[in-house]
Amino acid sequence: MLGETDIVGQGRRILRRRFVTVGAGLGSLAMVHLWRLAGVADHELCAIGPLASPSDTYELLATNSQIPRHERLRSDSGSTIDAIWGWPGYALREAAEERHPGTAVQALTEPVVHEFFTPKAGQVYRSVGREAARLGWSRIHQPGWVQMIRRAEGGGYWILAESLDEGPIAVAAEHVHVAIGYPGVQLLADLQQFRTDHPESGFRVANAYEAHGYVHDELLTRPSTVLVRGSGIVASRVLQRLLDDVEHHGAETTVIHLFRTYVSEPQGDSPFFRRPAGNGFAYQPFNYPKSSWGGQLRARLESLDGEARAELIDDMGGTNTAPRRSWRRQLKRHERRGAYRQMHGVVEQVVPTGDGVRTTIVAADGTTTAVDAAYVIDATGLQADPTAHPLYADLVARSGGRRNPKGRLAVEPSFEVTGTRSGSGRLYASGAMTLGGHYAGVDSFLGLQYAALRIADDLAEAGALPRLGPIRSARGWLGWARNRSYDPSGALA
Repeated sequence: MLGETDIVGQGRRILRRRFVTVGAGLGSLAMVHLWRLAGVADHELCAIGPLASPSDTYELLATNSQIPRHERLRSDSGSTIDAIWGWPGYALREAAEERHPGTAVQALTEPVVHEFFTPKAGQVYRSVGREAARLGWSRIHQPGWVQMIRRAEGGGYWILAESLDEGPIAVAAEHVHVAIGYPGVQLLADLQQFRTDHPESGFRVANAYEAHGYVHDELLTRPSTVLVRGSGIVASRVLQRLLDDVEHHGAETTVIHLFRTYVSEPQGDSPFFRRPAGNGFAYQPFNYPKSSWGGQLRARLESLDGEARAELIDDMGGTNTAPRRSWRRQLKRHERRGAYRQMHGVVEQVVPTGDGVRTTIVAADGTTTAVDAAYVIDATGLQADPTAHPLYADLVARSGGRRNPKGRLAVEPSFEVTGTRSGSGRLYASGAMTLGGHYAGVDSFLGLQYAALRIADDLAEAGALPRLGPIRSARGWLGWARNRSYDPSGALA
């Protein structure tokens, strides 16, 4: 939105803002939420990103990976991305909406009596839409792609972007926050090579984060074999969708599940820090133990540096999936009837056949097996190299940014990007590309909120924002609970 300080020069629209967040996704929503609590007005604020709603990218990836709106995410009740206070949580909200106490009781008795409560995807998206409207998102959102961020002479930053509706723009900002998520979808190297060498059969190889509904549609029409690669939470969702189609829609599908690393026993040396495992999977309710978000593990991680910090993150996380009873029972049922089979080995070759893909697998004992499948689904994850995204690559190459021991963007405990300060201006980052810093659960709702809190505290310490004290926080919660919108001055209407 144009303000009094906006000008146009040399064919490029120029905006001047004190605070800019790049990405306009859930990380940006968490940051704007804190800035609004501090009273930041429309003319001081801008969120730059390509999509209209902060949850659009997340919903696209979740839906592609077989988590539609009625299914549950891997997040707890208190990780309310629309409200920094975490209360009322998603469990209580769902109980109120459905007029049934079941989910509230589940959250109160987890994990001893019941499994951890996790919210339905649709509930999260609705709450994000409500909060975006309350924050005045449509007034501060600038549709576009950020191409580069440069330190400005005298302090602050220049942001160069391509607007989706008005051509090139430049934004002069005092403080910048970057939360653009993963650089993109990534296939395993042999599957990417298959697509390159055999473009006519490329559709036979699907990444779980890509739209691949056509795979499931075809499997309903004829008996087929599908090879699934990966053993994390996304692989779990893909397996469940495939087997749900067998159980409920008459699909005659044989699912072959390939493990590169087969986990058969609990992981970890300490009895107090051990992850249960079995049947190939490492089990953990969330990406990391809950104490890594706000307990002893968080404090321990913040006290470490370099490789020691990276090793602790690996010990806490790694590839794991939620130990949901219904899903584990489903695998056992279909394993008994032959519709689900496991294999363990390394892929030697992937080649096309007349109507599918042949994967040659070498087991640990040297035995070679060829598996013919109509489709291969890669559920191993997203692109984790920050330099694969042009903006991250530019931050490292030309704006002073550095990489941490896990190869991602190095940040301070305040989430300021190391080496990028410009006078009184500060450049921050949050989200997946900061993994390896002083906080583990960065790629989570609670992690995005924690980062926003640390950033707001750092800006308050620098005198750029008022501190979020109990009175301001209570007033903000009452405004949120009553759904009171912010007006252009930054005050609650």
